[in-house]
Amino acid sequence: MNISNKLKTGTITALIFFSLSFSVSAREARVTSIRLNNTRDHLLIYLNIEGALQNKMEKAVLAGIPASFTYYIKLNKIRGLWFDKEISDIKAIHTIRYDNLKKEFFVNRSWENAAPIVTKSFDYAKLLMSQLNSLKIVELNKLTKGHQYQILAKAELSKVTLPLYLHYVLFFVSMWDFETDWHSISFIY
Repeated sequence: MNISNKLKTGTITALIFFSLSFSVSAREARVTSIRLNNTRDHLLIYLNIEGALQNKMEKAVLAGIPASFTYYIKLNKIRGLWFDKEISDIKAIHTIRYDNLKKEFFVNRSWENAAPIVTKSFDYAKLLMSQLNSLKIVELNKLTKGHQYQILAKAELSKVTLPLYLHYVLFFVSMWDFETDWHSISFIY
């Protein structure tokens, strides 16, 4: 085996090891809790994600690269021997952006139709990114009393889009993506 083949083999082995180490750390993000509540008119969900912003992601955000979490929430009516009926399918997006000049974090939450939340605390910004509080899932009049339902939830870090050719230099950014497993709870209304 000549030197160029050994170099190619060593490079490929290093890349595989490098990608596996990122995929293992990306699996640490998970949905830790789902809680349901209701108002007079709506079913509400409260959800927490743990381990979503790792060290490399934190450094990227602090360098000014925005990051977005997309939450997927599904509500199904359980129908026993038949296919479940989808009642609601919601997508909520949280985006964090850091302004280096003002030393402030801007957090947009798509389901809150308000201006971005501005804070100087990175810990508070991370908390805002990793929680859904009082998200309306469905109007209660669309649910049937006495029937079983299931809520499914997961989150993923949206893919980073870089300018042309920069993704070749920073190939590791694609390994920054994570997706949690589906987390579910069942309930009878």
